[in-house]
Parts: sequence; C-alpha cells; structure tokens
Amino acid sequence: METYLVFVDAARNSNKFWSAKVEGTQVTVEWGRVGYQAQTKVHQLSSPQQAAHKYHNLVFEKKSKGYQESQPQIDSCSVADIRRALQILNTLRPYVAIHNFNPGYIEALNEYLKIVPTPLGMQINPHTVYRTVEDIDHQIQLLTSLLPSPTVVVGQNNKEVQKVEVQMVSLKSISKNLWRNI
Repeated sequence: METYLVFVDAARNSNKFWSAKVEGTQVTVEWGRVGYQAQTKVHQLSSPQQAAHKYHNLVFEKKSKGYQESQPQIDSCSVADIRRALQILNTLRPYVAIHNFNPGYIEALNEYLKIVPTPLGMQINPHTVYRTVEDIDHQIQLLTSLLPSPTVVVGQNNKEVQKVEVQMVSLKSISKNLWRNI
C-alpha cells in the first residue's frame, strides 16, 4: 500500500506533500515541501495487520486536514490528469494576461498544483508563478507534448476508428527547471 498526498494553498505559502508506504510490518512516512528533500519517519510494528491499520489511520488523519491524493512529485500522471491540467492552464491564461490574481486565479492555480506538483521554492508569490501568458503557453506546450497521439484502427467494413489508449505518462523526462520560467 502506498499513498501520495499534497496540500496546496498558494495564497498562504503552502505547497506540501506527504506520503506513506507499507512494507511488511513497517510504515514509512515522508513529508516536506514539494521539490525539497523529504523528512522521513519509519514506524516499526509487530504485524502486517498493525502496519496496515497504522497506515490507514495516518492517511485518514492527513486527508481530514485537507491533503488530497496526487501523483508523486513530477513522476507520473494519467492522460486524463494531463488533459485536466491543460484545461486549468487555459483557465489561468486570461487571469495572467490582465494580471488579475483574484480568488478565481488562486483557486485554479491551487487545483493545477494538486494535479502537477511543482517545485515553487520556499516563498510562493501566487502573482509570479506565471508572470506572462508565454509562461502559461510554455507549460501548455510541455504538457501537450506528453499526450499520446491517437492511433487509427481499421475496423469492420473498412471504417477507420480512432483509438486513444489510456496510459500513464512520465513527467520525469522534463527537467524541473523547465516547469517555470521565472
């Protein structure tokens, strides 16, 4: 069992992750700021059942504090998640174009960072995460490049049918320095 959670509130300088993994009688917990060295704590229990119970309690505790499930830091994302992230970037674009960083912008930015955990440094200024529409467009281009192209399959009666496979794509191939042009 393994869980990766994030807590993002750009307006309050919060961009944290928390993860837990069960291996036999051991529960390993890691936490910290996205993009920084994690702190680690290992809980050694007397049985796999106790380890599973501890794991579930810890996950419940974090979720009750507002943490949400995500993908490991710039590790992998589903195609559906990338498409959702692209929609959010397109929502952010007009805000950035007119430098309107109202609560709607902050909400969309937080949602984006929950899908694509991004190292933003120790002090987050939501007004400078994306300074220009070119920054947004660059991010859109990077994410779009990760989407698989549809394959054409010839079906019955020689009709062409587009088939898009659901798959996981790796975000690790993109240097974390390319995520932001700040």
